[in-house]
Amino acid sequence: MSGIYLHIPFCKQACYYCNFHFSTSVSKQGAMVKSLLQEITLQKDYLAGAPVHTIYFGGGTPSLLQAEELEALLTHLRATFPVAEDAEITLEANPDDLSIEKLTMLKAAGINRLSIGVQSFHEADLTWMNRAHNSQQALDCVRQAQDLGFHNITIDLIYGGPTLTDEGWEQNVQQAIALGVPHLSCYALTVEPGTALDHFIKKKKMAATDPDKAALHFEMLMELLGAAGYEHYEISNFALPGWHSRHNSSYWQGRSYLGLGPSAHSFNGVSRQWNIANNTQYIDRITKGKIPFEIESLTTAMQFNEYIMTALRTAAGCNLEWVAEKFGTALTTHLIAHSQPFIVMKHMERAGETLRLTKAGRLFADGIAAELFI
Repeated sequence: MSGIYLHIPFCKQACYYCNFHFSTSVSKQGAMVKSLLQEITLQKDYLAGAPVHTIYFGGGTPSLLQAEELEALLTHLRATFPVAEDAEITLEANPDDLSIEKLTMLKAAGINRLSIGVQSFHEADLTWMNRAHNSQQALDCVRQAQDLGFHNITIDLIYGGPTLTDEGWEQNVQQAIALGVPHLSCYALTVEPGTALDHFIKKKKMAATDPDKAALHFEMLMELLGAAGYEHYEISNFALPGWHSRHNSSYWQGRSYLGLGPSAHSFNGVSRQWNIANNTQYIDRITKGKIPFEIESLTTAMQFNEYIMTALRTAAGCNLEWVAEKFGTALTTHLIAHSQPFIVMKHMERAGETLRLTKAGRLFADGIAAELFI
């Protein structure tokens, strides 16, 4: 079972916190779609014939695609790869793009899952982030999508920002619950190097982020969504039973995936490769029949560390039997021994052949994983 990711590198405007690859000029959008179609053909053998169960349009803002562009990409993907009839096909979208007409088009094109970048239901937060939509659009687009038959919806929310109070964060989470969306992805506001937010903070034009506020908001999030019946199945992801993201779950489970478009990553179990993060150079190279990528072969240590990082973020945790089968006795012993201090601290727990983070440990997931690396 494999997945395919397509990076659509265009946005109407730049959110202050974003460090993904994108351009606010859509002048190359038509050429980019043509290049994506060509890269699909060039990469037809990457997944070695494995059935494709998930397709994910990310970005950037994929909801900027026109109907004929989206349909052309999906048609060519199905003609090139063995895409399952019941494949999960996700499209990231901004609320201001999701008019009734656009939603109708997306449904007709075959999109069956929406990932909506709400971020907040409060106007002050959206303005501070430099989002292109307002709070009313955030509410309206979810309701309209549901009315048109989109049941598999996830929304993104950001917590820990300087304009977001504790009460405001609780209101955001309760609003998502009230809307009945079956999946939420929730992220602490982070300051990535080179972003506008990083620049503003360094110039004292904006307040720095508060890690204590972020930790409190994360604890509130776990309590509120747990009480509402959502499963905390990955550090940043919560879903009602039966509504886990199949695409993202495949990443965390170490399955192969193909990334298409500038900056997109691919993984086949033994190596990882990533395309150049430059629209002009990407289009130029693809037009000449060459894929502009770098590749990295994964050593045993790198594969072990990556498994620890991804598995530990999930509710399923690390499977010691699988580690022994894949990496051998020595690394299994290493993992058990280095986990013991965190078990004593009640940040990890062992249940049979499974090691996982506790609720308290989820606050320190990255740091704990780093201590288990080789």
